[in-house]
Amino acid sequence: MRRILIGLGLALLALPAAAEDIVLRGMGSFHVGGRIAEVKDKEVRMIQRQPGGPMTKLDPNGQYIVEQMYVQFFLPKNKKGRYPLLMWHGGGLTGVTYESTPDGRDGWLNYFVRKGWDVYNSDAVERGRAGFASPDVWTDAPIFLTYQDPYERFRIGEGEGSWNSDPSKRKPLPGSAFPVDAYENYMKQAVPRWLSTDKAIVAAYLALIDKICPCVMLLHSQGGAFGFQVAEQRPDKIKGIVAVESATAGNIANAGKLKDVPVLQIFGDYVDQHPRWSTFKKVDMAYGEAIKKAGGSADWINLPDIGIKGNSHMMMQDKNSDQIAEVIQKWLVSKGLSD
Repeated sequence: MRRILIGLGLALLALPAAAEDIVLRGMGSFHVGGRIAEVKDKEVRMIQRQPGGPMTKLDPNGQYIVEQMYVQFFLPKNKKGRYPLLMWHGGGLTGVTYESTPDGRDGWLNYFVRKGWDVYNSDAVERGRAGFASPDVWTDAPIFLTYQDPYERFRIGEGEGSWNSDPSKRKPLPGSAFPVDAYENYMKQAVPRWLSTDKAIVAAYLALIDKICPCVMLLHSQGGAFGFQVAEQRPDKIKGIVAVESATAGNIANAGKLKDVPVLQIFGDYVDQHPRWSTFKKVDMAYGEAIKKAGGSADWINLPDIGIKGNSHMMMQDKNSDQIAEVIQKWLVSKGLSD
């Protein structure tokens, strides 16, 4: 039986047997960033807060704390990473991305804690435990991932039309490494997102950088777009970047600001055949080339080229996720970022 242990051996959480205990010197969570917003001139009404309870006044006018970000951290007893490792998730998702796979295996969070990294895993502004704002503060409506959307768009299925409500009739990509039998579990982690909050998200990520770093960033999808923007503004605090299929990079005119930051970009299978992800890949690689032209270090790995095949956009949840994490770890060690 594998356990997460703190200090002298207190078992905090029992998990399925598969690997050695995780021994921590500390763990916890906090919120960072945010602002106070004020709502005025709204209607006051009477509501019943609990069935059978009294009618009480609901006054929506007043101040609200909004645009904060949630961060959970795990600090291994046997620390080997030279800097904290910050994990940033993609659009419509939360830090659950890195916690456990849909079919119940350890996620990258546990993998890198075992490798001796202080790991900080976050829920960005307006995601998960970061909380949401009043509609009087964010005036646009949230958008949601439908049940079939990631199956067709994240290279799990063969693309548009590959989804079917009958699991036996769905069309996964040949050799798909995604645990398709657990797709329902994957979709249970989806959350709404807004299209108007990018500035607030970047502000909260900057607050996290200022609180925790110097650090290494592990970015996925939309988190990559935010990560490169943030790194351009705090290049002295970023010691390395691993971008997993970043959904665009930063401003290519600012790429030279990262000349002292080693960057690794990773792409899964079927990327070049997909119009969406092939476009992002071209943008990401152009950004990496701009870093190199400025005298920096930018590597990229196309996983099928090194014999790792079948990977979806959610490669940290694919069946071979540990194999990919090992590739990342070896690169981090090669750059002197971990023992």
